[in-house]
Amino acid sequence: MNILIIKLSAIGDVIHTLPALAALRKKFPDAHITWVIEEAAADLIMDHPALDRVIISRRKSWLNDLKMGRFGRPVKEFIEFVQTLRDRPYDLVIDFHGLFKSAVIVLLSGGRRKLGYDSMQELSGLFYSEKIPEDMKKHAVDRYLDFLRYLGADVGGPEFTILIGKDIQTLVASLLQAEGIDIEKPFVAVSPVALWETKLWSNHQFAWLCDRIIRDMKVPVVFTGSEEKAIEGIQSFMTMPSVNLAGRTTLRDLTCLYREASVLITTDSGPMHLAAAVGTPVVALFGPTDPLRTGPYGEGHRVVRKALPCSPCFLKTCESQQCMRDITVEEVFEAVWRKVGPLNEG
Repeated sequence: MNILIIKLSAIGDVIHTLPALAALRKKFPDAHITWVIEEAAADLIMDHPALDRVIISRRKSWLNDLKMGRFGRPVKEFIEFVQTLRDRPYDLVIDFHGLFKSAVIVLLSGGRRKLGYDSMQELSGLFYSEKIPEDMKKHAVDRYLDFLRYLGADVGGPEFTILIGKDIQTLVASLLQAEGIDIEKPFVAVSPVALWETKLWSNHQFAWLCDRIIRDMKVPVVFTGSEEKAIEGIQSFMTMPSVNLAGRTTLRDLTCLYREASVLITTDSGPMHLAAAVGTPVVALFGPTDPLRTGPYGEGHRVVRKALPCSPCFLKTCESQQCMRDITVEEVFEAVWRKVGPLNEG
């Protein structure tokens, strides 16, 4: 049996699909399973024990080349992508993404059974031969597991598998030790960046929070992410020394680092889901989005948010951004203290 699953991006969405992949492998232990994914999150599923093959879509690169008037490479690579996609007759194709860009891949795959949500978002529902309801009251992890329930699988407890080899563990340990961080002692990881401006907390608030953690809890703070300049902006308002590892870690490095951390303080972003997947407590700051849908999955996490009449609004721009501005340093500090305080005292 040949199975194709499609979940292109982003980091959090790919992590949310991992339990469905695990359940799919248990349901069809002898199947050949292929995952189509975009470049940014591909590192998370490479060499996954439940996968036989990963096909990478370079859609964003192709579109960028076309906008720049470069047609040769994207056309050639797209043809090769389609040829690779169709070199195996798929008995089942599951579109976990549910957008036009993923539904097109469903069509191009030539699969026999094409399974997706009954949503008509971006007309994606037109491309499937079988559909299931999409219950937006559920967390994304549970929504994706609904596909496996439809297929008769016993989903059991969700499994998040991200391979972290000894080489990565050694690298991350060395990286932290070079910055004076003892991985045998508590430290706090902070991921302050998000793609939407409405998800951001102010630099001043992050600075005050981190200063207080270092000063009052006597534990170091390690900033992570890809935006080095943004984090330097926060550090410029701080009076206590901290570590900035932005841009110095891959996704798997980051997963390993979070596994060592006592807690991750984060906005609603991909790193939040990485930490939750490896069982690290998360203190997540939520504003325009709904933690019931996309909050840190599992037990032991804390969501800090303001229940304003307009929230969640899911807007990427907002003049007031009151839902994030109203979150206080004291609230977040207290949530972190509950996670780190007992460890530090021990």
